[in-house]
Amino acid sequence: MFKLKVADAKLLRDMITTISILVDEATFKIDPEGLKLRAMDPSRVAMVDFEWPKTVFEEYVCTEPTKMCINITELLKLLKRAGKGEVLELSLDEKTGKLQITITGKYTRNFTMPTLEASEEEVPTPKITFNVKAKATAEGLSQAIEDAQLVSDHVRVEADAEKLVFNAAGDLMGATITIQKGSDTLLDLETKEPSKATFSLSYLSEIIKTAAATSDIATLEFSSDMPIRLDFQQVKEGKLTFYLAPRIETE
Repeated sequence: MFKLKVADAKLLRDMITTISILVDEATFKIDPEGLKLRAMDPSRVAMVDFEWPKTVFEEYVCTEPTKMCINITELLKLLKRAGKGEVLELSLDEKTGKLQITITGKYTRNFTMPTLEASEEEVPTPKITFNVKAKATAEGLSQAIEDAQLVSDHVRVEADAEKLVFNAAGDLMGATITIQKGSDTLLDLETKEPSKATFSLSYLSEIIKTAAATSDIATLEFSSDMPIRLDFQQVKEGKLTFYLAPRIETE
């Protein structure tokens, strides 16, 4: 049994929107410490690792660890009815097994939706050594990715000690976006060795664009031709991290 209350429904709505770009059905783990989700997209190219400790919630009750699988698309339809500043409450009806959603603002709305069979798959955290760690504004990164999308469907991310570079090349056009260390966009840059890797822009743009609604600051970590880790700074020690596999280029 659990009961979760969020003081501002927009916080959870934005988070679920971000998760929805990778998974249609999500199995959340709810235990006395908080709400967690770790899942891969169907093509197993990208992974999301999400965690909200109980301190994020206005009210958090969980009597025993529970797994709850939900259709994310259907849940979002209901959450989009909630406005900024409205209170959102989630609980499980033990008799019916349905998720109960209550939105309280100028008036009160109660919704119920079915839960699905929870996945038993345990998704491990990738064990990768990163040679580059860049801390940047989420808005600045989003703009750089939008620039790259104008000319190609993939982008090569490069870094040395002084700068982060996004290179995109299409059949007719190309783009190079350079962000210098210490600029308003690139807040910090640590480089053990110069690195570069290529990624799909369809994944990268969606992740950064939607996650930017949940966080002002993003941290990128990558090594040459290895998966990239994108960590979006959250309130009260919450976690929202993505891993994206590289696109292997052939000569």
